[in-house]
Amino acid sequence: MQDHETVPYSLPAMDDAQRIERARSMRDRLKERRTCRYFSDARVPREVIEAAIEAAGTAPNGANHQPWHFAVVSSPEKKRAIREAAEAEERAFYAGKASEEWLDALAPLGTDADKPFLETAPWLIVVFAQRKGGIAEDGKTQNYYVNESVGIACGMLISTLHEAGLATLTHTPSPMGFLREICERPEYEKPLMVIVTGLPAEGATVPKHALEKKPLSTISSWL
Repeated sequence: MQDHETVPYSLPAMDDAQRIERARSMRDRLKERRTCRYFSDARVPREVIEAAIEAAGTAPNGANHQPWHFAVVSSPEKKRAIREAAEAEERAFYAGKASEEWLDALAPLGTDADKPFLETAPWLIVVFAQRKGGIAEDGKTQNYYVNESVGIACGMLISTLHEAGLATLTHTPSPMGFLREICERPEYEKPLMVIVTGLPAEGATVPKHALEKKPLSTISSWL
């Protein structure tokens, strides 16, 4: 057995009834989460975003290299630049890059090439996956299970923002290399997504299609 320093593992003491209650309570809160495409420009304290990113930073990851970076954008100029570049890619997507099958799948959601939320929302969190860097972020050390690690962190980030009463939207323009330049990140980082967050605009709606969730019997099997 490898000789390495350890600390005790601990969890709060609970009985079965408490565990069931906690799990169901979290399930019910997350069931209220909806992707939002209509944002208010109302101010959201930076401290909320900081706490959510710290929560994301606790995600399980390959070799504890923590291969993520969260570039938080609030500058109107930066947000404008991101919107302009993203909409250029989106226009190409809807004008021919996307297959008819893909466009048909998107149709019930009512999406198009216009992305005003990229300027309206108070915060854009641009998530980067670090292909190299290690825990010291030296830009050279190989990282492992990068996409898996960053994907888990993004889920925890979105869950924490929802718990804080904020709306979110995951935006993934393709290609999105422009985000690296705008956010001034190194070449060994790969932009993965933009998480738009803030308060919903007055009268915001969600597509009815988005409420259709697969049941437990479909998304799970018990062996």
